[in-house]
This record gives sequence, structure tokens and C-alpha cells, in this order.
Amino acid sequence: MDRSDQINTFSRFSQVSRETIISLEKYEEFLIKANNNLNLIGNSTLNQIWHRHFLDSFQAIDFISNNEKTLVDIGSGAGFPGLILSIIAQDRKIPLKIKLIEKSSKKIFFLKEIINKLKLNAEAINQNVEHENFKFRDEVFIARAFKPLPKILQLIHSKAKNFKKIIIFLGKRGDGELLQASKSWDMKYKQRMSITSKDSFIIEVNKLKKK
Repeated sequence: MDRSDQINTFSRFSQVSRETIISLEKYEEFLIKANNNLNLIGNSTLNQIWHRHFLDSFQAIDFISNNEKTLVDIGSGAGFPGLILSIIAQDRKIPLKIKLIEKSSKKIFFLKEIINKLKLNAEAINQNVEHENFKFRDEVFIARAFKPLPKILQLIHSKAKNFKKIIIFLGKRGDGELLQASKSWDMKYKQRMSITSKDSFIIEVNKLKKK
């Protein structure tokens, strides 16, 4: 799928304004330039940014309700899905603040540049969430290409005392990770297949208790 087809596909699914597409094009341009030094995304996906990263991230907007004011993106990296969701929220006039948590100070600089350039309602926070003293004060979380599912669940359980839900992207090993997690956790979750890959899906966990 060439770039113009990818943009058309993204536009069809997202129904965003032309101004938002222009913002995403600026994001894409800055991402490609920064990738040489920061290794933000795999080189094999550079020609598939709109499909593999933008559209894939966008689909999580359906898991976010209008009464949720803050969303925490754990291990944000290049800003997926957090920055995309911030752009979509801005397009739809949803008053959602995105907190992008990333341990790499170089990637934090990149994230702040995008936030400033596109004037987004987002904040880039330089933290290692695995640090023993770190705690979340927030209720709603999202994670894409961060850690294996059991690791994410343990992290949320131990560090997010106000936890209400977490949205997690799972790939082709997702079924196995869910099976492994079910041995240790009582979980209540919703599941939906990805629109970008038949091998991937997204879950929304809203109850988590250690067995």
C-alpha cells in the first residue's frame, strides 16, 4: 500500500478534518527525520507509518469514553498511541489530556517537540515506571509495544492504586500471553480484533485481582 493509499484509508476510518491530516503529515515528517538518531520505529515500517502506526494507534479511541479526562500512555516511545489519540481528541473536540511516560530523555525531547508544534493537550513525562519508588496517581492507562502482558498487569496492580482500566495492544503472541496471565490474575476484559492486522487485537482490562 503506497503512502497516498494509506492516507486515504486513514481518512476513511477516522473521518478527521483536512487540518488534522496536515498535522499528522507534520508529525510523520518530524518522525522520519528524528528516526535516524533516535530509532523511534523500525526501518521496515518507515514506508507504512500511516497504516502500521497512525491507523493502528487511532483505533484505540473507541475504548475511551467522553467522561475520561486523562489518559496515561505507558512507555510512549515515538508517541504511539498517545500522541495520535491526542490529535484525534483535538479534532473531535474531546477535552482529553494525554500523559506520555517515557524513560528515554532523548525520546522525551522528541515528544515535547511534537506537542509544541501541534499545540496538543498532552504532557511528556521523563520517568522509568519500573523504578521501585514510582507510583501512578491516575485511573486510565494505555500501552502499545511496551512490555509483555503479565509484566504490564503486575506493574498496574502494584503501582496504580486508583486503577479503573487499561487498554493494551496485543500481537500474534497475545493469546498465549492472555492464557499465561489468566493463571495468575482474575481479569475482566473486553476484546476486539485490530483493524490493521489479523494477528493482533486490543483488550480493555477493567478488573484486575491477584489469584
